Amino acid sequence: MIGLQDIILAAIAYLIGSVPTSVWIGRKFYNTDVREHGSGNSGATNSLRILGKKAGAIVLLIDILKGWLAVGIVCFSSYPVGSAPRMHLEVALACAAILGHIFPIYVGFKGGKGVATGMGIILAFSPIVALFCLLVFVIVFIIFHYVSLASMLAAASFPVWMAVTSNLHYKWVVAFSIFLPLLVIIMHRKNIVRLVKHQESKIQLFKKS
Repeated sequence: MIGLQDIILAAIAYLIGSVPTSVWIGRKFYNTDVREHGSGNSGATNSLRILGKKAGAIVLLIDILKGWLAVGIVCFSSYPVGSAPRMHLEVALACAAILGHIFPIYVGFKGGKGVATGMGIILAFSPIVALFCLLVFVIVFIIFHYVSLASMLAAASFPVWMAVTSNLHYKWVVAFSIFLPLLVIIMHRKNIVRLVKHQESKIQLFKKS
């Protein structure tokens, strides 16, 4: 049964996820709304393109922290550690955070694609799974230089690593491990079209500007 504490914590998780890191940093320090340039997305990748490597790195780290922190507030619940209700609440907090990032209330519900915040959520669930997902991202990115492709394949590997590390103990965790990759792929549907047409922009991260 869903209690008042669950609703309150889910609302807080949504507000944490909604923090529009790139928009606020862009406006405050660069007098720029990243959503009006490049891909029009407020994620770390577009921030990297529009605001530069330093701002892109800061946005990436804060967005990861958002996901980790949103799930971490489960510690304020009354559920015992390791219990099914606590794990189910963690999944609810994760969903609230990722939806907050994609549809942030602070800036007209126009946010990012959920990759960095999703990584923070995975980190909160399992650091080892997060490491494996990051490894997939790095390998794909180094080979192809497409952030979108690396992000989608890393997300798609999430349920695989969860199964391999025996972290799929609860049905709602199983559901979320499938929901997150599907959501990331859906949010990248335009990128998929550009990838198919060979029109997707590559990022040479270590190329001198």
